[in-house]
Amino acid sequence: MPDTRGGTRTGTRVELDDLADIGRGAAVLGTGGGGDPHIGGLLAGAAVRAHGPVDLTPLADLPDDAVVLPVAMMGAPTVMVEKLPSTDQVGRAIRVLTDHLGLEVTHLACIEAGGVNSLIPFVGAAELGLPLLDADGMGRAFPELQMVLPTVYGIRGTPMSIVDEKGNSGVLDTVDNRWAERFARSVTIDMGCSAMISDYWMTGAQARQALVPGTLSLAARIGRTLTAARTSGDPAGAVADLLGGTVLFTGKITDVARRTTTGFARGEARLDGTGPDAGSELLLEFQNEFLVAVRDGRTVSTVPDLICALDTQTGEAVRTEGMRYGHRVTVLAAPCDERWHSPAGLALAGPRVFGYESDPVRATPGPLPTPTEANR
Repeated sequence: MPDTRGGTRTGTRVELDDLADIGRGAAVLGTGGGGDPHIGGLLAGAAVRAHGPVDLTPLADLPDDAVVLPVAMMGAPTVMVEKLPSTDQVGRAIRVLTDHLGLEVTHLACIEAGGVNSLIPFVGAAELGLPLLDADGMGRAFPELQMVLPTVYGIRGTPMSIVDEKGNSGVLDTVDNRWAERFARSVTIDMGCSAMISDYWMTGAQARQALVPGTLSLAARIGRTLTAARTSGDPAGAVADLLGGTVLFTGKITDVARRTTTGFARGEARLDGTGPDAGSELLLEFQNEFLVAVRDGRTVSTVPDLICALDTQTGEAVRTEGMRYGHRVTVLAAPCDERWHSPAGLALAGPRVFGYESDPVRATPGPLPTPTEANR
């Protein structure tokens, strides 16, 4: 795997042994959402074993006339724990949309980082023999379909396909991306609160402008960093350093209130501080992903920056559906792609969008290294 944030000028091949690191790292970038990397790894591993490695294409190498198709899973992470998707759904979501569009896809892409949604596209790429972009649409995970950087650039989320495990499928065409979220969410709920989708088809020129470069490479680096840092006893600190972020809090989960409503996992978790944070309390609020961190009544970090909960001992990402009483976790904040802090980005995924009467609160020293002009 390439080791640069912005990708490399030469492609690489993702082998079976690379998938675990990518899944573990993407689960960190997923900020509590994006699905279980174990499930994503099972699906991607089966596809790679059956069809061979996947070619990874740097965003900068994408020709203008390429046809890029993201594919992802939509729904509540709590449901995915018990209702496992199938590899067949991925290929069907792609075929339903390409048949509708009458286009021949040249590259697949991730629409978000996350343990499932960074690995789902590997299934389609392996099955269809297509290259996968080393990029994604967010640089993290967000709960709603319109919350992607392509929306900022005026790229339509529809036509989009949606399929379930029972064989049902459909194509949605909406007036804007917010309506795509509303309709797709309703259909997803009827499909059992999880479905496979393909949306935001774009040209190579659009993808180079709108996507976040190097996401899968970064995920692989995070996964390898977690493994190497276990012997040091501070894997969360090592990940914070890699992401240019900061450790917010270390503590023990004392209470979790979680519910699945309107197709989302919503709730909050309370942590009592340990070690240097003893005597303090941290509140984490989430909607699939962690949205706000409040320490002793003071907001210390908010979306669109990344708020990540990691197992204090292993550094493995703790997802919102997996938080349990007594779990010892370290919470870190890391900067998002700087475009999320633009007026258009905040109008899509700032704290006020989620109902918080607050401007964004950055707990980090600065943004991740920006992509080169060639990648923008």
